[in-house]
Amino acid sequence: MPRLAAAFDLQFPLEQIEHWASRYAYRDDAEAMQAGQSIAGGEHTRAHLLTIHRWKTKGRGKSRIARNSDAEIADALALAIVARTDRAAAAVLCGLVGVQLPVASAVLATIDPERYTIIDFRALEALGASKSYVDMQLFLEYLNHCRTLAADRGLSLRTLDRALWQWSAENGTPEPPEDASATMQL
Repeated sequence: MPRLAAAFDLQFPLEQIEHWASRYAYRDDAEAMQAGQSIAGGEHTRAHLLTIHRWKTKGRGKSRIARNSDAEIADALALAIVARTDRAAAAVLCGLVGVQLPVASAVLATIDPERYTIIDFRALEALGASKSYVDMQLFLEYLNHCRTLAADRGLSLRTLDRALWQWSAENGTPEPPEDASATMQL
C-alpha cells in the first residue's frame, strides 16, 4: 500500500517567518556555509564534508565518516553537485557511511542554498510533522513544500530554515544532549 503524502502545517502565522528567522540563535553557520561553497567550487574534500557534518550533528557519528575513503567522498560530493534530480543528489550522499538524509540535506543546502534546505526534527516540528525517521519520499515532499512556501513569501530557503529551526528551539522539543546516541536519525 503506497504511503500517503506528508501533511505540513506551519505552526505559526506565515507573517512571522521573518520574525523567527531574525531570532535564529544556533551556533555560527558561516564555516559550514563556506565549506559548502568550497565544495561547489570543486574542492570535494573530507575536511569540507566533516565541517558540515560537525555543524549539523554537533559531532555525533563523525567516526562513521572516517570509514569512507577520500575518493568515495570526492565522488559523492562531485556527483551530488551535477545530479539532475533532488533524489539523485541526496541518494548519492546517503551512499556514504555516516550520512543520512538530515546530513545529506545540510550538505546540499550549504552547496546550493537557493535550491536546497535542511530537514531535521526541528523543521518538521515547526511544520507540524514530527517524525522519528526521514525517508526519501518525506524529504522530497518536505523540500517541495519549503520551496513553495519560501517562493510564495518571497523569502530564501535559508530564511525559512532559520525560522523553522528557531520556532522549534523556543517552542518545541528540547535539543538532544551532547552525548546522545550517534544512531539518532534526526
